[in-house]
Amino acid sequence: MTTQGPLYPPSEVMNTDGDFVVIGTITREGPDGGVVAVPGRAIVAADSPLPEFGSTLPYRIVRELPERLSPADEAMVLATLPLPLPCSNYTAVMAPQQQPDPFSVTRPSYPFHQVPIPDLQPEDGPKVTGPVTLGQWVKARGEVTVTLTGNDTAAEFRGEFAGLIPDSLYTVMAIRRRDMDPGGPAHPSPLGVPNVFVADSEGNGRYRAVLPDPFPAPDAPNAANRVVNFVVLWMSYQLSYGGAVGHHGLGADIHAQLRLDPPGFTEFTTRP
Repeated sequence: MTTQGPLYPPSEVMNTDGDFVVIGTITREGPDGGVVAVPGRAIVAADSPLPEFGSTLPYRIVRELPERLSPADEAMVLATLPLPLPCSNYTAVMAPQQQPDPFSVTRPSYPFHQVPIPDLQPEDGPKVTGPVTLGQWVKARGEVTVTLTGNDTAAEFRGEFAGLIPDSLYTVMAIRRRDMDPGGPAHPSPLGVPNVFVADSEGNGRYRAVLPDPFPAPDAPNAANRVVNFVVLWMSYQLSYGGAVGHHGLGADIHAQLRLDPPGFTEFTTRP
């Protein structure tokens, strides 16, 4: 369970005070004056120092979040990130055909239950009508099973999830090795298309996809396409985006809730 995608922005979830709610990796000043990145939970200021891509600086921590949340923290209302994204150094265009100029868009942060879903009419029956709280968010859990198929030319991914936000849209994202280079020719991609599932009224969900050659060897010509993580995204606008994971990503319209501890899938190798 997480609230974090990359280290910047520090989280894909904010509170209504405009601070990042970080469950994942925290960058801190180390004992030697350098920067260390360690697992943790904290409320992090949106004006934290922003380094160049690939570097780190210590987050400006407003306060720590304990492993066992207080009643007040459990009731914390969660929200999207505004645009332009605060404290972000990831320059990849998420949806080059659908939104080729995402960095020109401006919009505020919205509590998750008040996101302006496009073309929604009240009589249509929106399902996320009450605040989504941190206490709800941290209940998420899941399991992913991978099976190589087609004589090791493909892999089947099966996910079983519980504790999700009930009656709402989720998608699954593949983190590939190439995504570590935001200036590269590709953009972050779904794990399967369509990559959607809907959590039921109890917060349960399941997902299945088969990908061709998702784990090429390090010396293969397509080694950059290797899948290194499986990320379950909550979709605040209740939209999916075809071959893109979102128009803006990184907490503006997608929100990582479950992911593997890296490195993922190191035991698998596939071939064309």
